[in-house]
Parts: sequence; C-alpha cells; structure tokens
Amino acid sequence: MHRNLILGIESSCDDTSAAVICDGVLMSNVTASQSVHEQYGGVVPELASRAHQQNIIPVVDQAIKQAGIDKSELSAIAFTRGPGLLGSLLVGTSFAKGFSQALNIPLVEVNHLQAHVQAHFIRQVEGEEKQPEFPFLCLLVSGGNSQIVLVRSHADMEVIGQTIDDAAGEAFDKCAKVMGLPYPGGPYIDKLAKQGNPKAFKFSKPQIADYNYSFSGLKTSFLYLLRDEMKINPDFVKENLNDLCASLQETIVDILMKKLVQAVRDLKIKQVAVAGGVSANSSLRKAFVDYGKKFGWEIYIPPVAFTTDNAAMIAISGYFKYLSHEFCDLKEVPYARVSNVL
Repeated sequence: MHRNLILGIESSCDDTSAAVICDGVLMSNVTASQSVHEQYGGVVPELASRAHQQNIIPVVDQAIKQAGIDKSELSAIAFTRGPGLLGSLLVGTSFAKGFSQALNIPLVEVNHLQAHVQAHFIRQVEGEEKQPEFPFLCLLVSGGNSQIVLVRSHADMEVIGQTIDDAAGEAFDKCAKVMGLPYPGGPYIDKLAKQGNPKAFKFSKPQIADYNYSFSGLKTSFLYLLRDEMKINPDFVKENLNDLCASLQETIVDILMKKLVQAVRDLKIKQVAVAGGVSANSSLRKAFVDYGKKFGWEIYIPPVAFTTDNAAMIAISGYFKYLSHEFCDLKEVPYARVSNVL
C-alpha cells in the first residue's frame, strides 16, 4: 500500500525542527532549541543561523529514525519558506533543496503562519478526528504576530485583523525584560501570574478600529507605572511581581479576546481556534474555554507541543499541498515578511 510520507523542516527563528507525517498522522517531531540567545534577551540572527547549520543534519536524521522509515521512502520535503529570519530560513531552505534533489522527490514550500493554523489538523493517532470545520476563525498569536485569520480552506486563509505595532508575544517579552525576568518572558509571566491578583493594576487598553490590535500603548503604560512607583519604592517590582504579571497577562488576554468576540459576532462563525506560541499561555487557553461556554463557540486549542515553532505543523501543511500537487521550484528563495493574505 502506498503511503504519503512528508518530511517537514522548520528553521524560521531559533528552533531547528524536523518531523515526519504519514497520511496526516505524526510519526516523529524533533526540535533542537538554542539557549545561546538567553543572555542577550532576544534572538541574535547571526548566532541563530550558525546554530541551525550545526543542528539541521542531526535533527533530520533523528526525525527519520524515530519515524522508523528509510529516507528513500519519503514522498516529499516540506520546508518553511517564510516569514522569519532570513539567515535562519536560508539554512532550512538550502538543506531542503539539496535533500529533495538527492532523493529526486518534490519540494513543497510552506508559509510559517499558515502552518501555525494548520497545526489543528495534525493527528497524533490514526482515527483522531477533532478538527475544525471550514470556515473557522483562528486567533494566531506569537512573538511576531497577533492576527485574526478567516480560514476558508487549507489553501484559502485571509488575515482580517492584525497588530498595527507590537505583537502580544513582544509585549510579554518586553515587559518581562523591564521586570528583570529571563528571555523569553511569556512563560515566566504565565507562571508568576498564577500567584497574583489580575485586578491589582490597571493598564491602558487601546481603541483600534476594526479587528486590528495594538500593544504599544499597553507597554508604555506598564513602563510608566514601574517608573513612577519605583521612584517612591525601589523594591516595587520585587514586592509586587506576581500581581504585576497577573494584571499584565489579564490585560493582554482581554485585548485579544475582545476583538475575537467582535469578529465571531460579525461573521457569524462559531468555529473558533487559537494557534501560535502565545496560545501556550494558560490564561489565554482558559479564556478560550470560558468564552466558548459563554457564547456557544466550538473551540479548538492545540496541544502545547504544537503551539511553538515545530516541524509537525510544516509537515502537515506540506502534506495538504502535496495532495494537491502544489510543488515548489528550486529557484524560489526565502522571504522575511508576508502580506495579509496567507
């Protein structure tokens, strides 16, 4: 029996990842993370691309071995073409091109943001069917993106709202940095917020038109509060850390959900999903469950393993493209940015 075996390669930022999917079912998903960036408080592009060069061959080798297959059985290679850091993308793109030529199999390019949305279609076991029905709305939130996406099909996605400045993940990381928390700050804020009072502090919530987001005003009001309070009490942050984290997190989640509610109401689509790195946040996941009950939404929350950058989502996107024979020419080059149609 013929099997459609897709190798996915993800290298858009600082995680080198490879995964194998067989007819929509995940067989392996291997990721090498880079801790080198922590001391710099953010991803250093040059260091990221060097680490990808070191990691990519062992990671792909592991993914193929864990899937229990031989590389000669692969049907196609899917890779992240963009958006992301160009140096990092070049490593994954070059490897994918070389490997596809060596094996004489098709190459499939994947849009990284589209792949986050497609993570909802990864099946971890045969027969697993809890997947969104088209059309559905997806709140896509990560370090670089905060978007509401109208998903009409695997190939037809439209960004109907997005941040006009910082993304939600950036707001988490930058506010964490001024509180002296390590990078990336989001998971630390999430952890500390569990012990804090989300109503302790009030931060500004922007009034932006349509379904768009803005987080720069929130960030500014957070910085001003810290600056003013620390003039009076230098230990203000230390003494109020849990409450600051809880209040910040509640504000960000509230801003995200308000626009989503508006979009659901206007478009009358009750199938609602969340994706991207920030969808690992426990407060956002809880808000999805609560709003789902309150408004009668059918909600879809990905397993935490598929929220951050991973190759399983690249492989599943590649799988759908492979089925419709959407192959990529070897002349194609990576891209750093993307338009509002995914």
